Amino acid sequence: MSLWEYANPKKFMQTSSAVLPFVAVLTVVCLTVGLTWGFFFTPDDFRQGSTVKIIYLHVPSAMMAINIWVMMLVTSLIWLIRRHHVSVLAAKAAAPIGVVMTLMALFTGAIWGQPMWGTWWEWDPRLTSFLILFLFYLGYMALWSAIENADTAADLTSILCLVGSVFAVLSRYAANFWNQGLHQGATLSLDKEENISDVFYFPLLFCLAGFVLLFVTLLLVRTRTEIRARRLSALRLRERQAA
Repeated sequence: MSLWEYANPKKFMQTSSAVLPFVAVLTVVCLTVGLTWGFFFTPDDFRQGSTVKIIYLHVPSAMMAINIWVMMLVTSLIWLIRRHHVSVLAAKAAAPIGVVMTLMALFTGAIWGQPMWGTWWEWDPRLTSFLILFLFYLGYMALWSAIENADTAADLTSILCLVGSVFAVLSRYAANFWNQGLHQGATLSLDKEENISDVFYFPLLFCLAGFVLLFVTLLLVRTRTEIRARRLSALRLRERQAA
């Protein structure tokens, strides 16, 4: 079986319909366990107090904000190279979810930053690149809305996605590129250094899994909606041409 089979809208609708209930249930389980464990059954940090618990919203939303754009980059490239409509509709469906995740990361970061840094906002490299990423999300959605021809809109938004990918990368690695700014290093990393205590780490893993599954659930629902809207638009066009 080839992965490209799922670029067929009919195949995608059949598969996503079967998978969606299971993913939705797993999403509820992971988020309920992760957030309940993190907010109500972990101690306050000796330096940050109870504000440390904002990591259960801030870290997963920030991670998803970046990775959703990466997903959009991949699906946009598939559109530009292979012209599969499901791929570009998936990118279009993902953008509003990415906006919400980016806004959540900025908002929770400000709430955490005020008591820790003494300010709601700082033109820190990572914060600034995140704000620019948020603006790229808005621009991507506005471009889709502004162009009537669907294929032309898909081409131009895919190119915009390629350009915006620079800021997605900067949002992830800005603190490593520049040794300045208030933002600390990554909470989670693949190195052997322990950046977070196990008492906070394990509930955070459930939250991360929950946010990933939430994105998959919403993506499937929104992509199915986009496919139906595209079919409806095609039917209306045929009716007008036949009249």
